Amino acid sequence: MSHIYVFSPSSAVRDRAAARRGIARLKALGHEVELDPDAFSSHMRFAGDDDTRLAAIERAAASGADVALITRGGYGLTRLLPRIRYKAIRRAIERGTRFVGLSDFTALQSALLATTGAVSWAGPALGEDFGVEGEPDDIMLACFDDLLGGQGEGSGWQLPKAEARERAFHTRGQLWGGNLSVLASLVGTPWLAQPERGVLFVEDVNEHPYRVERMLAQLLHAGVLARQKAILLGQFTNYRLVPHDKGYRLQTVVNWLREQTKVPVFTGLPFGHVQTKVLLPVGAEVEFAVEGRDALIFWGHGSERGRQRDEPAPVRHAGPG
Repeated sequence: MSHIYVFSPSSAVRDRAAARRGIARLKALGHEVELDPDAFSSHMRFAGDDDTRLAAIERAAASGADVALITRGGYGLTRLLPRIRYKAIRRAIERGTRFVGLSDFTALQSALLATTGAVSWAGPALGEDFGVEGEPDDIMLACFDDLLGGQGEGSGWQLPKAEARERAFHTRGQLWGGNLSVLASLVGTPWLAQPERGVLFVEDVNEHPYRVERMLAQLLHAGVLARQKAILLGQFTNYRLVPHDKGYRLQTVVNWLREQTKVPVFTGLPFGHVQTKVLLPVGAEVEFAVEGRDALIFWGHGSERGRQRDEPAPVRHAGPG
């Protein structure tokens, strides 16, 4: 049984039924779930005013939980970044607490990495993942279980046929990234983590491809992309093309990006505002390898041992992207 501390550092919880389903499911899986006293607070669009949410973050860090899990993303962390006690979060991580989230949580993860070098986890949120109607995604649950058990050492997926490589690709670097909109908003601030040997992953939701391109262009022109060893594009969902796009689509953006940078770009990473998502260690040193259509990210003991290429990989494979 694991101790999971649930807190709300960003937007107010709008779907309390989903949050309660998520809590019930985690408990049914045998976990102890501790709900922050302000998890359902509301102040304008936020989960409480700034002081309330800062206190919730500090309680999560002091909880001694195995996992500190956000209720949802939205918006709210960017305005807190100068006031967050990152060293306290780092100490909590050193004691064994894994901070898990996505979307707006990218702001805290990037700032934490930039200021302390501590590793957090890009992964599910309580409501949209554990609290879905029907059954939560099996791959997401398996990855979360691996995190709790300390067994996960990597994730894999299958690239689109058009991206199959005749020659294998292999690199090492520091995995980082998350929500593209949040990362782009941090350019020029002390809160953007900028590894010199980065493996950057990005995703987004409700963003038309032209806006995705604009944000990628910001990272490109700021010199961020040139410092990467690889760029991994996750899932970009819930946008609508219009007639005057005239063939302009997400693949157009991918093609443009590949023309602008020498850094290899890969698509289909199973991460984002989707049910099937892997968990990724933000800030960890990883190996990234591609053979044919198979893309694999290794971390933990699997990476540190310098695992041989023919050794079976202890990864969760999410199938076609």
